[in-house]
Amino acid sequence: MSGAGLTLRPWARGDVPALTGAEAAAWDLRAIDRVGVPERVLMENAGRAAALVLQRLHPDGRIVGIVGAGNNGGDALVMLRTLAVWGRDVRAVLVADREVSDPLTHGWNVPTSTDAELDGPGWRALLDGAAVVIDGILGTGVRGAPRERQAAAIGAVNASAPSVLAVDVPSGIDPETGAVPGEAVRADVTVAFGAPKLGSLLHPARALVGRLVAVEIGFPPLEEGEAGAFLATPGWARARLPRRATDTHKNAVGRLLVVGGGMGMAGAAVLAARGALRAGVGIVRVATVPANREIVQSAFPEALWVDVTDGSAVQAAVEASDAVVIGPGLGQDDDARRVLAWVLDNPDASARPVLLDADALNLAAAGVVDLPDVGARRPLLLTPHPGEMGRLLGDGVTPDDDAERSRARGPADRARLAAERFHAAVLLKGAPSVVAVEDGPLRVDTQGSSDLAAAGMGDTLSGVCGALLAQGLHPGDAGAVGLYLTGRAARLAGKGVSLTPSDVAERLPDALSEPVDGDTSPLALPFVIFDADAAE
Repeated sequence: MSGAGLTLRPWARGDVPALTGAEAAAWDLRAIDRVGVPERVLMENAGRAAALVLQRLHPDGRIVGIVGAGNNGGDALVMLRTLAVWGRDVRAVLVADREVSDPLTHGWNVPTSTDAELDGPGWRALLDGAAVVIDGILGTGVRGAPRERQAAAIGAVNASAPSVLAVDVPSGIDPETGAVPGEAVRADVTVAFGAPKLGSLLHPARALVGRLVAVEIGFPPLEEGEAGAFLATPGWARARLPRRATDTHKNAVGRLLVVGGGMGMAGAAVLAARGALRAGVGIVRVATVPANREIVQSAFPEALWVDVTDGSAVQAAVEASDAVVIGPGLGQDDDARRVLAWVLDNPDASARPVLLDADALNLAAAGVVDLPDVGARRPLLLTPHPGEMGRLLGDGVTPDDDAERSRARGPADRARLAAERFHAAVLLKGAPSVVAVEDGPLRVDTQGSSDLAAAGMGDTLSGVCGALLAQGLHPGDAGAVGLYLTGRAARLAGKGVSLTPSDVAERLPDALSEPVDGDTSPLALPFVIFDADAAE
């Protein structure tokens, strides 16, 4: 599946949290114990909201609910009872020690059996005759691989033909890390309660979530510190875009220096400069080798060229800029090491925000610069991909490592670790990308897709983030807003797997000017607080 049209609703909503299982449990407990919302009311609201989503998406056909223990199974039973009252043909299968005649049915006829009554052919006959299967097997409090009984039910669901709607999270995924330690349901739609769960946004679990819909069920507002991660929604990003005064001028709307483009790598500097100019910065300087001057100035006559081999010229350009991007196509030889020192060791520009990308990150990982010291002295944004992150942290762990190591060191935790270690904002590229800061919540990208997996996309992203730094955004906000803008521009380009970095840059003006007050979701239910298409 490729790039067309992620739906996020509502566009004007600000912060949407992404909760771990523990955070969701604490929110639930506060609602019950401190605010006074009865647990049964939350369950009723959850089940009825999920039933409305199911009814809107699948108005016809038989519904089978696979019901586990605890609140997750209770939510599924409320769904089945509600749908039965509305006239739908429903059936429940218990895969846990739960009473066949459950009080949650309120006396309505919800035909119920247990998994013990079903053999392999029985499962197939039941599920293949359904239009929708509700996955209420396991919830957000479960850790590790499912037990044998639940794993068998999950296997039966995955082997069946119908559409699957998961309650809160697909059974079997880790709601914090996104790990899949054993059998896990492959859902077509997941209805999350109160907020999306962080693990459902992270791969490999994200590939099993399908369309992710979060619904409001009566929780109180989150208090400060209750959520460790939030989503970079359109409304959040738009609220942080730089605003120009009517009487402004080019020097007042950001001056950016891009340092990179060694011999044979002029394209990296050009892509970064193009991204920066399209993102609205007033002046772009490009410091590159003399052999690249004609290429850079032919591609972008708007950019000012600086001789990167001249230390005085580079340091003067740093002092004349509001932010610096260094690394795209820089190289890792002795000349590159000197340039990095000229940029980072300039005492007259110690307050300038700096973005380190690509070769600059590899030089830092090799010990050429003391990153914690740099981060302690100036605003710093790092933009590594997983391999560069492994080198920076010195452990070499990437998503290709074995499942146990990846589970223990997921992208959220690794980005946070790097932010704390280097006193920096860290944009860890991935699916999705995440942005961590030393003293605040994680921010999760909502717009990225596999279409962005092309050479040069990182250079364009660095230019966009650098432009936002130069216009005064905090490094963490610059990283998250830059991710949103580049991802949104990619989707607006509509090129699918044919997308190029130049396509992204050309659609940045549209992403910047796009209104956020429309409801583009075909679901269009007022209590839906987040709606994202299936992962690509």
